[in-house]
Amino acid sequence: MTNYMYTTSVPVFKQLLNSLSNILTKAERLCIEKKIEPKALLDARLFPDMFPLFRQVQIATDFATSVSARLAEVDVPTNENNEQTFSELQERITRALSFLESLSSKQFEGSESHEIVLRPGTPKEKKLIGHTYLANYGLPQFFFHVTTAYAILRHNGLDVGKGDFMGIY
Repeated sequence: MTNYMYTTSVPVFKQLLNSLSNILTKAERLCIEKKIEPKALLDARLFPDMFPLFRQVQIATDFATSVSARLAEVDVPTNENNEQTFSELQERITRALSFLESLSSKQFEGSESHEIVLRPGTPKEKKLIGHTYLANYGLPQFFFHVTTAYAILRHNGLDVGKGDFMGIY
């Protein structure tokens, strides 16, 4: 039997990271076809106080890997957050997908009741039970950043729709 915590996390993260990768490929092609400087899209934002596209992708990959790692009780992968090109963002997504692929359903056994501590030792420390951490924190954060990356590119003229966002499931 497959573990519920695994099936509601890792496959979902993989599905949408693959979709995000495909959307970024389309965005890079748009830059070539329309002679748009890639930096214009990579630095695009929905509003001045929001993160730009490249940072949305970085954060989405971080949530996919960190949430999964904490639930599986393995070390959280770290990144330097220095991606400046579509190619570098694609490499980051590939690393995240490889990490997710390395996890097994068995590693998630009992994770619904694990205590997850966010920002330990700081005034913002928060303790959550595994199921709450995934359903009420991790997945919504991940979806927000993937959706925002999609919306930035759609707003800037990329011809994508719901099918592109959803990908293959």
